[in-house]
Amino acid sequence: MSKLKSQFRQPSLTEQHVLEHLSVRLVRDRDEQGRFDQLLVEHHYLHSATLVGEHLRYVVSYQGQWLALAAWSAAALHLKARDQFISWSEEQRRKRLPLLANNTRLVVLPEFHYPNLVSRFMKIMLARLSSDWQERWGHPLAAVETFVDPQLYQGTAYKVSGWSQLGPTSGFKRSAVDFYEAHDHPKQVWLRELGQKACVKLRAAQLPPEWAGVEAQAPPRCRAKAKEIQSLREHLGPVPEFRRKQALGYPLAGMLALIAMAMFSGVVRGPEDLAQYAATLSQGQLRALNFRENPHTGRVRCPKATCFRQVLACVEEAAVQRALLRWQEQVLGTNPDPTVIVDGKTLRHAGLDVVNAVNGQGRWLGSRIVPEGTNEIPVARTLLENLDLDSKLTLADAAHTQTQTAQTVLFGGGGDYLLTVKENQKELCQTLATLLTEQSFSPSPDRADPGQHPGTQPGTPGNPRPDGA
Repeated sequence: MSKLKSQFRQPSLTEQHVLEHLSVRLVRDRDEQGRFDQLLVEHHYLHSATLVGEHLRYVVSYQGQWLALAAWSAAALHLKARDQFISWSEEQRRKRLPLLANNTRLVVLPEFHYPNLVSRFMKIMLARLSSDWQERWGHPLAAVETFVDPQLYQGTAYKVSGWSQLGPTSGFKRSAVDFYEAHDHPKQVWLRELGQKACVKLRAAQLPPEWAGVEAQAPPRCRAKAKEIQSLREHLGPVPEFRRKQALGYPLAGMLALIAMAMFSGVVRGPEDLAQYAATLSQGQLRALNFRENPHTGRVRCPKATCFRQVLACVEEAAVQRALLRWQEQVLGTNPDPTVIVDGKTLRHAGLDVVNAVNGQGRWLGSRIVPEGTNEIPVARTLLENLDLDSKLTLADAAHTQTQTAQTVLFGGGGDYLLTVKENQKELCQTLATLLTEQSFSPSPDRADPGQHPGTQPGTPGNPRPDGA
């Protein structure tokens, strides 16, 4: 990276020899990383070695002597010039941002300011950066970005290495998860694609297969509006509070609404993931949950894992279910579907078995946890006893093909049932075979003469024909 007012000169013979025989490698050893960070603090103008998120460190050396250093880390979260250049949507940016990396530090050690050193360093790094990133972090890179302070540097080394200057930053720095403050010192934004038409691929409807894994691993995000959050929270208001007043900085209705939204977004692993999800909410979303502000900063705080753990352990399940079903009915309207589908599932990350009921359109009707020492069959019956089965058809797999379950549906709920039978249910299969072949069964009740049952009158019931036939 060239400083302002620096004059171009040709490398000497000694310098040229160094340039032709230098080597570039990753800094992997922990002791070398400490040395690397110390040199950054000493010689980089920002005097900081902090790297954010996924990162790599490179050093260029000659015969073991370090000449220059470069550090790469996660791309900037919001960058107007870059995002406009790529032309991706907000959701694409959120999910695909890991495919970009930021050259956060680049410094030449004082005694080695050779002409062309940085451009050679950059060329070798960029040729291997994506594969190194794949090896270390499990995915490749599509493009890279960096910032250049125009008051100190011209960005010549980036320009000759194929980077494009996109424009200035907006002059803000990030000081919290959802808060930025102005510093009135905009920098230049530079970007370089690491593959042909990389930006076109980044904004496409579908990513190339080698990049698609990054999008699939994007963390869940709450996209609900404040009014939607308030509606859900209000429906959960009747759930009885069980905590002390000291815990009410996070009202129970707001906590339950947050947990529900996290599950809708795909969070499944427990309190730690719930806390991470909560930290992504905006101040407006947190206020809609009725969480209290920090009196010193005026900002709404988000709950930690311990808060979620307490709520999940002690809240009244039946009351939460009733509230969620009422909210669902308000949002979706009444349930016109005449089917009830019962099925048991194992919650992989919780170690629990749950019996769920949904209608034919996938709409949730209720759930029950299977206690230890029992199975889903009696739990399913309890669930069915609390559902409206009148004039509806209940479907279930072979595990629920039980006389008592059928009676619960038919006599207890006034509905019909369609239960599965498998070949390994030998006694039941034999019973059904007997019913179908050895007993009268309309419309062919007689095995010997399926067209006529003994004791019935010939002809079709009805009024006599005029001709007396």
